[in-house]
Parts: sequence; C-alpha cells; structure tokens
Amino acid sequence: MSGMRIGMDLSPRMNQSMILAPRMIQSMEILQLPIMDLQAKIQNELQENPFLELKEKHGEEGADTPDAEFDPATPLKHDETGDLEFSRLEELNRDWDNHFNEEHRPSRGQMQEDGDRKLDAMANMADRPQSLQDYLTDQLGYLELTPAHCRLARHVISFIDRTGYIGQRDEQDNFKPVTLLEIAETADPVATLDDVDDVLSGVVQKLDPPGVGARDLKECLLLQVTPETPYRDALWVLIRDHLEDVAYNRIPLIQKATKFDVTTIQEAIEVLHRLDPKPGAPFADAGTQYVVPDVIVDRNDSDDYDVRLKEDWTPSIRISKRYLELYKNKGEDPKAREFLRQKLQAAQWLMGAVEQRRNTLMKVTKAIINHQRAFLDFGPEHIHPLKMQQIADLVGVHVTTVSRAVDDKWVQTPRGVFPLKRFFGGGKENKQTGEDVAYEVMKQRLQDLINVEDKSSPLSDEELVTKLNDSGYPVARRTVTKYRKMLKIPSSRQRKDWSLP
Repeated sequence: MSGMRIGMDLSPRMNQSMILAPRMIQSMEILQLPIMDLQAKIQNELQENPFLELKEKHGEEGADTPDAEFDPATPLKHDETGDLEFSRLEELNRDWDNHFNEEHRPSRGQMQEDGDRKLDAMANMADRPQSLQDYLTDQLGYLELTPAHCRLARHVISFIDRTGYIGQRDEQDNFKPVTLLEIAETADPVATLDDVDDVLSGVVQKLDPPGVGARDLKECLLLQVTPETPYRDALWVLIRDHLEDVAYNRIPLIQKATKFDVTTIQEAIEVLHRLDPKPGAPFADAGTQYVVPDVIVDRNDSDDYDVRLKEDWTPSIRISKRYLELYKNKGEDPKAREFLRQKLQAAQWLMGAVEQRRNTLMKVTKAIINHQRAFLDFGPEHIHPLKMQQIADLVGVHVTTVSRAVDDKWVQTPRGVFPLKRFFGGGKENKQTGEDVAYEVMKQRLQDLINVEDKSSPLSDEELVTKLNDSGYPVARRTVTKYRKMLKIPSSRQRKDWSLP
C-alpha cells in the first residue's frame, strides 16, 4: 500500500476579480433609490457638505440641457469593468478655471448666508408624512387628561405597531403581541393592570383611526362598530363568533347557528368588508401613503409618447464657487485643505451619480415604452412579454443596471400610474394565433372569466383551465390557482352567492 502524501503545494496562480470603485458603488446606490429617498439623500448631503448648494431650476446659467432623442443604436457607454462613465465630473475638473474664476474668498458672513440659503431652500422641500404614534399623541392634547393619565397614554401608544395593534415587531418584521402586564411593568412610574386597561380602553382605543390599539383582529373590528353601523347586531355576532366562516363563505352554517336570514347575513358581511383590519397601515411610511412617480409619459400631438423625469421633486445642486475658491487657496492649513478636498470629491461624485441616474433612468424608460407601445395604446391586456436582459442589450448596460434602474420606480402614463417592473414579464405562445402572450394577459383573461361567471355556480379551477386552454392560453391547473391567489380571487366555494337560486 503506497503511503499518503500530506503537504502544501505552493505555486503561483492567476485569479481575475473586479474591485468596485467607491464612486461606482455610490452610482449604483443612487440609481436604485426611488425619488423620495433620493430627495432625502440630497437633503442630507446639503446639510453635511459645504461644497454643495442649491441652484434655481430656471433662469440660472449652466442649467442642464434636455436629453437628446433616444437612439437604440447609441448605447450608454461603460468601460471593461462595467463602471459607468463620469464624463461630466471629468469636464468639471478640467474646466474649473473657466467656470469658477472669482478672485475673492468667502467671508464668515457670506458662509453664514450660504448656510441660511440652504436651510431656507430645504425647508420648502416636501415633508415626510406624520407617523401613527405622532398622530395619536397629538390627539391627546385635545383631551382633558390628568398628567399621569396623559403620560401613561403616551406609554401605551409607544407599544402600538405600524398596523395599529398593541405589539412589537422583531428584526424580521414578525409581529409579537404585548400584554398589558408588560406595558404596566415598563411604565415610569410602574402602573397597575387596571390603570393600563382603563387608559387603553377609555383613551387610546377611542382615538382616530377607529380600531387602533386593538390586541387582536376581533377587537379591532368590534372597535369600529358603532350604534349607527348598519346591521350592528348581526355584525357583532359575525365578528365575535363567525369570522372564519365568513372567510370561507359558509353562509348556510352561519344561518343555522344564528337564525339570521341569508340576506341579513350577506348585507352584514358587506358592512364587515368595509371595516379596516389594519387601521394603522396608512401611516406605516411615506411610500404607503402615496406614490410619487419618477417618470412621466405623455401622449403628444403627433400621437406618440414623450418621456420626462419628474424633476421638481429632486433638488438641483451645484458646486459652491466660494468654497471652491477657498479650497484653491494654497495658503490654507494642510489639514483644512485635505478636509475640503474630500468634501469637494464627495460633492462631485454625488453630482455625477445623480446625473448618471437621470440619464440611465431616461434611456431605460424610453426603451421600455418603445417596446410596450401597445400597452399604452390599447390597455394592459396588450402587454408584450419582456425581459430585463432585452432592455439591457438595447441600452448597452449590464442587466443588473436595468434592475436597479426600475427597482421601486413608478411611471405616470395616460393609462395610470404603474411600477416600472410592471412592464416586465414572461409569456407563452398562443396556440391559436402563434403569438407570444404575456403572463399578465393570461391573468387578465382569468379575471375576465370570473367577472362574468354565474355566481350561483362559480367556475372551479379545473373549469377555468378548460376555458383558458380553449381560448388558446396554455395553462395548467396549478398555474390558474397561483394566478387566482395573486389576483386575490377567492375559491369557487368562497365566490358562491347563496342568495341566488
């Protein structure tokens, strides 16, 4: 038996790797930011970097020029490492003397004036929406509460999560209920269970929005039922004893247990559906209250579409001439000049990244709109299959750049406001026409079939498969079930109208 050789083999080995430059990393991060986050990023940089200042969007020298017409034959340039070009930054470096040739240094008063202008301009930017806790706490000021009760109410409010329930969320965003005992023991000073219960039921749960401060779904819904609520008695019984039966449309079972007639039960269920199971959700964050589109697509007089960025939400920034002169002064302390150099470089990189984001988002959106013209002309049911790699090849960037460009971005069109990712998706060949049909079109066809079905005998998933296949859409039963759940369409049993013969 031969011996086993154990040792270390030292030999040169070539290994190719790519190191991302800091400015490239920043460019990718800026590209991925939705418009409201970009605004917050620029606002923060304006506060921290003296080299950055706001400029007027109209009437100032050096304003940005409009984009040239999109030409698929001239892709975005990038070098072999994939780093997007920063030509505007290089031009700025070369042309300092031409653009910034003032011969005076900023005085202390001028610096203060620059700072005041920044703060005044940033004060006019859009504010972030009020949080749920702030909204609830503000309402306490309108109530006649003792200082102790007000303090305890604030403490209880601090345990309300973003959906409006009493509880907390862990790092994975999992909800964990909080007991009244935990609230009482963490109060300062420590409160009794009765005190916490009284403040919760007598103060916090009476605040707006209705249903806030509940400990579970039943309590949340019951808090929203008032003496004026239609079918109040039936609604109380449904919420208290039959929520699961309502979810599965077990109308005969509910009728047998409650003795209410079918019409009363169904009318009460309609009222139940109008209650809010997550009363705090509208306050969760800025993104859930309203959508700010990054891009706007308008139909022009030539029956074509124009693409433009919604730039009124993005502060326009430039390099401060005064601070640039201060940096160019050779007599400055070396440490001060090094600090200024770093801030100037950071300002340049940010400006370049913002401009690169603008150019990339414009070109990617124009390419998408060109491909999905039928979507805008005739509606969502005419969307074509489209993959990000197709747009990446057309524009001339890596597919990850396209992914970052469309991530969490919205576009306003004559057909409505859509996430840019809405225009991407796969498809299958229609066996009757031979054309590729997007999965979105299949989902729309499924929705259409369910909209016109006989509600006394709704179509099962197997029957939906048959009808779709007969129309040339090749889908399997599991696909229909998946699409139905994606569209939030209940099962055939849950869709049955028991009041029909």
